[in-house]
Amino acid sequence: QVQLVESGGGLVQAGGSLRLSCAASGRTFSSYAMGWFRQAPGKEREFVAAISWSGGRTYYADSVKGRFTITRDNAKNTVYLQMNSLKPEDTAVYYCAATTGNSGSYYYADGYDYWGQGTQVTVSS
Repeated sequence: QVQLVESGGGLVQAGGSLRLSCAASGRTFSSYAMGWFRQAPGKEREFVAAISWSGGRTYYADSVKGRFTITRDNAKNTVYLQMNSLKPEDTAVYYCAATTGNSGSYYYADGYDYWGQGTQVTVSS
């Protein structure tokens, strides 16, 4: 069992930056690949980024590539999402998630086993 708690969301102007954190409980955090998803009002939850259990491989949606960076610190049981050059279309609730699946499932919400409660990110124009 893994419990995930996101933090770091907030209101920022377009072009600004935020860093989201996701703290995980449990001693098996390093066994899970981690992902970030987001959901805007009236839209489906969409993949943002993922990172392998070791941190050696990362995966990004085309819409955030070059602007967002996912990292993890297994000693702190935490995964991060550094978001730079934010745009109004990045406004959404951001969720972190954990999976024991393989990389083919990282892009899909139903490939994840555990989810956090989400943190709101609002980018003003």
